[in-house]
Amino acid sequence: MITIYRSNADGILENIDSIEQGSWINMVDPSKEEILLISQRLNIPQDFIPAALDEEEGSRIEFEDNATLVIVDIPFTEIDDNSLTYDTYPLAIIYTENIIITVCLKNSPVLLDFAHEKVPSFYTFKKVRFMLQILYRISNYYLLYLRQINKKSLLIEKTLYKSLRNRELIQLFALQKSLVYFSTSLKSNDLTLEKLLKQEILTKYDEDRDILEDVIIENKQAIEMCSIYDNVLQGTMNVFASIISNNQNQVMKYLTSVTIVISIPTLISGMLGMNVGGIPFFDHPNGFFNMCLIVTLITIGAIMYLSKKDMF
Repeated sequence: MITIYRSNADGILENIDSIEQGSWINMVDPSKEEILLISQRLNIPQDFIPAALDEEEGSRIEFEDNATLVIVDIPFTEIDDNSLTYDTYPLAIIYTENIIITVCLKNSPVLLDFAHEKVPSFYTFKKVRFMLQILYRISNYYLLYLRQINKKSLLIEKTLYKSLRNRELIQLFALQKSLVYFSTSLKSNDLTLEKLLKQEILTKYDEDRDILEDVIIENKQAIEMCSIYDNVLQGTMNVFASIISNNQNQVMKYLTSVTIVISIPTLISGMLGMNVGGIPFFDHPNGFFNMCLIVTLITIGAIMYLSKKDMF
């Protein structure tokens, strides 16, 4: 899918039908025909656009005479088994002398914010500034999703205190896996951002350089947050795995105690039910009541003894 935008003289973003100078071409999972069309129309290398369609593509910069390719990993949220999960996908930013192109496998909330004009003061014809604003927005989303992961882990921890199931531990493992993806992508992006900082065309203006430096700072902060949350989650999973095991032991101990208590009346009644002589209170008019009273007292005594041993 190809969508073309252009900022008008008043700075309002417009959706246009044809490629014009200073426009922004947003490509989402483009077909081979669309890739070929844009490559030939704008005279850019044909391998630039498909690079972002490989989920395993790493962050990098590539230069050609008439175009520059910047690939970074951006965060995504997905619904998996009715649970929100986090992952990363590559985003390609290609800019030429007159046009800027973005390519991604899915509709990214980062780019949707620009398309819906949620980001102030951006212009499609200011290609370098626009690219830096996209990078800054990506860093903001990483920080946002990391905070969400931290909140979700805290909610799961509260549930785990009384849980005997593995479901919560599996959810924590999914969050930890997301942190690994984020950490790997952020570190890869960090190398790319450092390379961008050395490009004169991107730091020609002081304001552009300030934005890029802010992006690098935000990215490093996200890397640090990833490391902290990953260590906390790993420790939490180990602790609560032990708690679940201990809870199961407590239940088994309780059930064992109940079994012992229940077996006392059964054992006595079974012995007294034998066809032999010498049964206590056999000839007594209240013999059955007396035996029941004795069995009850023995059972109560067993309960009190087991309670003192912390078996209940």
